Amino acid sequence: MESNLNEASVASLGRGLLIVPCFNEALSIPRLIQEVREADVGLDIILINDGSSDQTVRVAKSLNILIIDLPCNLGVGHAVQTGFQYGVIHGYDYLVRIDGDGQHPPIEIHKMLQAAAGVSADLVVGSRFGGEQTLISTRTRYLGAQALARFLSMICQSKISDPTSGFWLVKRPLFSYFAREFPTDYPEPEALAILRRQGYAYAEVPVQFRVRELGESSIKSWGTIYYAMKVGLALVVDRLRPVNRGYAKGWDHD
Repeated sequence: MESNLNEASVASLGRGLLIVPCFNEALSIPRLIQEVREADVGLDIILINDGSSDQTVRVAKSLNILIIDLPCNLGVGHAVQTGFQYGVIHGYDYLVRIDGDGQHPPIEIHKMLQAAAGVSADLVVGSRFGGEQTLISTRTRYLGAQALARFLSMICQSKISDPTSGFWLVKRPLFSYFAREFPTDYPEPEALAILRRQGYAYAEVPVQFRVRELGESSIKSWGTIYYAMKVGLALVVDRLRPVNRGYAKGWDHD
């Protein structure tokens, strides 16, 4: 009975879209898409190619999935915002975002769906903290992430444990707002701060991440501290921007 109730609750979320921003992920995409299909999460799939110089587009086409091919490398923030815009245009009720590098296991999307169905939050963040296993590559990176989490929690006046996680489930109308206004420099932590100022709410659910098997992160170990400092400054600047009342929570015109 509990399973049936859970399925009914997830179905109440409406029509969902999985957006996968990619940059030079030709080697990762086949396995990722296979896992999405095996996970049977009931989502349409769209891959946003962020100006890859490898065979990402050719590989994606061979897998028979929808692709938006951006004209050049605009950065992950622009790629994700493109997915939000597609979701608005095509009338989706919620979006799930996972990265193309395979660090977000598609089977974990079920946890995101169950969490989203059980809370009124507009954004559900898949956190690498609080579960059976915490995946963080170095102590320096861990300390940088924790410092940023504490600072962001203070700004948002709501606890956030994993401010750089890109494993998201976003409900409408929040992604309708993000389709119009979305931070592109440090999209994950800045978006959390901005959505709170606009009156939206977020929640976290522990999920399992896995180690990147191909390629490497653009943020090196000590670079994490520098990144956290830059994000902190950006968050302070964001606080100076006026709230966009026309798109605060409760607006009903897409």
